[in-house]
Amino acid sequence: MEKPPPRLLLLLVFFIYGVSPVISDGSDHRYKVGDDVPLYANKVGPFHNPSETYRYFDLPFCSSAPVKEKKEALGEVLNGDRLVTAPYKLDFLGEKNSQVACRKRLSREEVAQFRDVISKDYYFQMYYDDLPIWGFLGKVVKDGKSDPSEYKYYLFNHLQFEIFYNKDRVIEIIVRTDQSFLVDLTEDKEVEVDFTYTVRWKETEIPFEKRMEKYSLASSMPHHLEIHWFSIINSCVTVLLLTGFLATILMRVLKNDFVKYSHDEEAADDQEETGWKLLHGDVFRFPKHKSLLAAALGCGTQLFTLAVFIFMLALVGVFYPYNRGALFTALVVIYALTSGIAGYTASSFYCQLEGTNWVRNVMLTGSLFCGPLLLTFSFLNTVAIAYQATAALPFGTIVVIFLIWALVTSPLLILGGIAGKNRKSEFQAPCRTTKYPREIPPMRWYRRTLPQMAMAGFLPFSAIYIELYYIFASVWGHRIYTIYSILSIVFLILVIVTAFITVALTYFQLAAEDHEWWWRSLLCGGSTGVFVYAYCLYYYYARSDMTGFMQTSFFFGYMACICYGFFLMLGAVGFRASLFFVRHIYRSIKCE
Repeated sequence: MEKPPPRLLLLLVFFIYGVSPVISDGSDHRYKVGDDVPLYANKVGPFHNPSETYRYFDLPFCSSAPVKEKKEALGEVLNGDRLVTAPYKLDFLGEKNSQVACRKRLSREEVAQFRDVISKDYYFQMYYDDLPIWGFLGKVVKDGKSDPSEYKYYLFNHLQFEIFYNKDRVIEIIVRTDQSFLVDLTEDKEVEVDFTYTVRWKETEIPFEKRMEKYSLASSMPHHLEIHWFSIINSCVTVLLLTGFLATILMRVLKNDFVKYSHDEEAADDQEETGWKLLHGDVFRFPKHKSLLAAALGCGTQLFTLAVFIFMLALVGVFYPYNRGALFTALVVIYALTSGIAGYTASSFYCQLEGTNWVRNVMLTGSLFCGPLLLTFSFLNTVAIAYQATAALPFGTIVVIFLIWALVTSPLLILGGIAGKNRKSEFQAPCRTTKYPREIPPMRWYRRTLPQMAMAGFLPFSAIYIELYYIFASVWGHRIYTIYSILSIVFLILVIVTAFITVALTYFQLAAEDHEWWWRSLLCGGSTGVFVYAYCLYYYYARSDMTGFMQTSFFFGYMACICYGFFLMLGAVGFRASLFFVRHIYRSIKCE
């Protein structure tokens, strides 16, 4: 695949930054003494359920001023961010001591609501000058008792803000809950609560340009890096040993085959052929369901291009920690702009396979990945609406996404399909195909499709499974992941191993005189996606504390879509590698 030109990459960076701004209200982050620095309350939710988040004021907090919502970009909305003005006022360099933000009398129902969320380890998230801060809402004191009715529930009603500044810029903010300011909510009775806060300012030498580095360093600490590099070394050693072993066998066998076949051709032309050369009249026989195969190849190629662009943007620093919604914006924009690749790849390959209904093929390509994704989103968004969670997309955002699909994705898909149809290139087959297909001999159980898929998926999965934990802990938890260079290496290893193992299995299939390798190569290449989804089950039950119907449905629903995308992407890689290999070996022998 060709590397995109730097100008295109810069254009994507500009577009993503333009669509998903990260500055507060157009501020240049420079303030004078007494200036109002924006503090936004974002969301609250159970700590172990990252997808189940709610608006800050869905809980009975109070505010001394009218609550104003911050206008959010597309990526922020997709990320579940719903920013509103917080009840605390933190003016630049303005120190405060036990200042009352607001006062509220909690009813018995509101006390019960706070008690319920405290028992579920609810946390809050805020942004101060675009710097994220978190804290827990309260604590449960068990005192060694096992009966929940005997627990004591306390609400934290005092926050301590410690803010570091460098000249006229905010560099860092730390929020702590004061254990000496507690409100007892154990009993079902009305409670008067004063929400208070303290502000302290300290000077620092850290420059403004490096204020986000502390979040990046969280995933770059020595013990984490050791594990990541162990993952890389483990993957490389495993890959080198196994692929080296397979390559040695494969090259030796192929060399012997070439010598044998060339000797046979010189000795006697009428001698009966054996092995994979026997299939030269059938190996390029077009497969069944060629429209679906071409559509899968088109979608997989588009998703591979999307992954390459995402990695390039990550390596140039676009996705720094807490750049709200940048990744979601990039995924939507790049997927829309690369839909022409799917249309062109699918249509051109379909026409090479002598397909005639290219319009239906383009429609199938457009719905092969987006269709299941749309159905999954519709169900999960309905669940989020029922829960009144921030993960539920507003109607306006759904309209924007529909317009992007209707005005960008679909036209580019159709234009790509037309371009592919007009290419009019013939399928490059080194050997002529016979009129009647050859009968495939009976196969042992381990040469059938499912066992072959299991073998094909295990090796690539073994190369990435250690890194998968950190990715899952970042996407479905609160761990920060910023080591994109290591992730890029792992992705490269994954692609190489997938291509190689698919080629090896394709050779063994042909050597067993089975010429139906087209679909087998795609299924074997994409089988790693099935292993990743199996890892989802292990992660959910053994490595996470996620609970509840909403979080469970979000985890397994969206992971199903991601693994399906992996299946299409790696399936396209495996098929392309096998096609190149098959053409090469049959071009190297004399086919009549």
